[in-house]
Amino acid sequence: MKELKYLNKYLIKYKWHLILGTVFVIISNIFQIVPGPLVRLSIDLVVDNIRVYQTFSGTNLQNNFFDVFAFGIVIYAGLILLMALLRGIFLYFMRQTLIVMSRLIEFDLKNEIFEHYQVLPLSFYRRNNTGDLMNRISEDVGRVRMYLGPAIMYGLTLVTLFLMLIPLMFEISPTLTWYALSPLPLLSISIFWVNNKVEKRAEQIQESQSKLSTFVQEAFSGIRVIKSFNREHESIGRFDLETDYYRKQSLKLTKVQSLFFPLIMGLIGLSTILTVYAGSTEVIKGNLTFGNIAEFIIYVNLLTWPVTSLGWTSSLVQRAEVSQRRINEFLKTQTSLVSEKELVHEIKGKVEFRNVSFTYPDTGIKALRNISFTINPGESLAIIGTTGSGKSTVSNLVSRLYDVREGEILIDDIPISHYNLNSLRSQIGYVPQDVFLFSDTIFNNIGFGIKNPDEVKVIQAARDADVYENIMQFPQGFNTRVGERGITLSGGQKQRVSIARAIVREPKILMLDDALSAVDTKTENNILNSMKRIMEGRTTIIISHRVSSAKLANKIVVLVDGLIAEEGTHESLLMKEGMYKDLFEKQGQLDPAATEESESENVS
Repeated sequence: MKELKYLNKYLIKYKWHLILGTVFVIISNIFQIVPGPLVRLSIDLVVDNIRVYQTFSGTNLQNNFFDVFAFGIVIYAGLILLMALLRGIFLYFMRQTLIVMSRLIEFDLKNEIFEHYQVLPLSFYRRNNTGDLMNRISEDVGRVRMYLGPAIMYGLTLVTLFLMLIPLMFEISPTLTWYALSPLPLLSISIFWVNNKVEKRAEQIQESQSKLSTFVQEAFSGIRVIKSFNREHESIGRFDLETDYYRKQSLKLTKVQSLFFPLIMGLIGLSTILTVYAGSTEVIKGNLTFGNIAEFIIYVNLLTWPVTSLGWTSSLVQRAEVSQRRINEFLKTQTSLVSEKELVHEIKGKVEFRNVSFTYPDTGIKALRNISFTINPGESLAIIGTTGSGKSTVSNLVSRLYDVREGEILIDDIPISHYNLNSLRSQIGYVPQDVFLFSDTIFNNIGFGIKNPDEVKVIQAARDADVYENIMQFPQGFNTRVGERGITLSGGQKQRVSIARAIVREPKILMLDDALSAVDTKTENNILNSMKRIMEGRTTIIISHRVSSAKLANKIVVLVDGLIAEEGTHESLLMKEGMYKDLFEKQGQLDPAATEESESENVS
């Protein structure tokens, strides 16, 4: 129960549900026990009066006696029916409190986990796969709910029923009580053993389901790649292997679960036989009546399900404990991205790196090595370099997706760690290299970063990103849904929508991380011309492997293996016989071909 202590705060929050549920459990148990004495009285009434009834055979008194006799039986039957009805009503109330409580806690716990996911750093998501994250917030929370609902409900039923019923049974006949209860511990132990087997099988199924979910998600997300490489059959084959393993584990679980009801029925039958045997002996001795035997059989059946559920609920608690441990593992994971002073104010846009070195904590790759540069408010910086040179790391650090351990980053001469994270990021427009669009309308994707997006601003942002004409060619225009991860749009269209999403916020700092890599030269020139106006008055960081994108910047930095190899203006770097000039000449030779290819595609 150590891990499940985390849930106590929710039990306190919904204490009235728990208290009322306990009251309803007790009341329903009372109405469940009362029919036992009523059955005993009705049977004894029949047994005690049947000979008297027979002695009046052939007389008018027999009919009169039968009327009185039958009226008594009807009264008992009516009372038993009334008890069953009242018990049903309070069982409904019991479930409406305890099961509803478990659903409310499930809702709160899922929200807590999701909110916690949102504040965890990128390194956390690199260490854990999506399927595992989804299973913890769905399957594991579902198991915890079974502890909070059925396990607590049946546990309360068992405890309260035992406290009320066992003393009553011992008061009637200790001997018969011992005989009646003797198989029940064996029943509980057997069910516990079966459920342990079920637990192990269920864990294997859970792992298999997690792998299956991850595989299916990757298959759907990468459907373009699968189709383009003609790998549909291989994908189906892998899916068959995963589902076959899942099937085998499920069949193993079914075989174990098939022992459940035979064990219950067998041990219930044994308990009933022992009750009848011991009860008959006591009746012969004159210590009990036939009604007592019937009463005890009812009591044994009343105890059967709670005792059976003891093994089942203990298994539920075990499974919930394992799931809560998995949940707690993530909930205890704290982000290192905390604000030291929670500074909230409008930034001007000065960005300064002082001797910054950075190593990715999850991979150990050293991306930056002692780099320093300054961008004044309203100026622009282009960072040029080949793949793996550390360009994108700069944007990750400016938006504080990671924290530096060596050196310092300042915004407006204030350490970046002093800023409130929400305040800082709300003033940064970021176009990532790996474009992600939500399965929503184009309008909502562009206006994603602002509350209540204004139509005029969204349209203007689309024009500035040179994607307005493409959008208007769709039948539904801005209301066109882009599909999961923007699959219905081309790579260039997705990048331009992503650019529009960044600039519609009117950020103080704008970062473009290889934002034009998927567009042709003509479209790039159109966007760059629009960007000249957009960049006015705001700090801009252009990260690219294309020299053409760097022309707009006031200053250019060339990165090689995380080190600054060259820096200066476009003109000054061209005068040097260095890497920048070499890139410019090579890409300048490719540009005409790229342009011709783009134009031929447009014609086709």
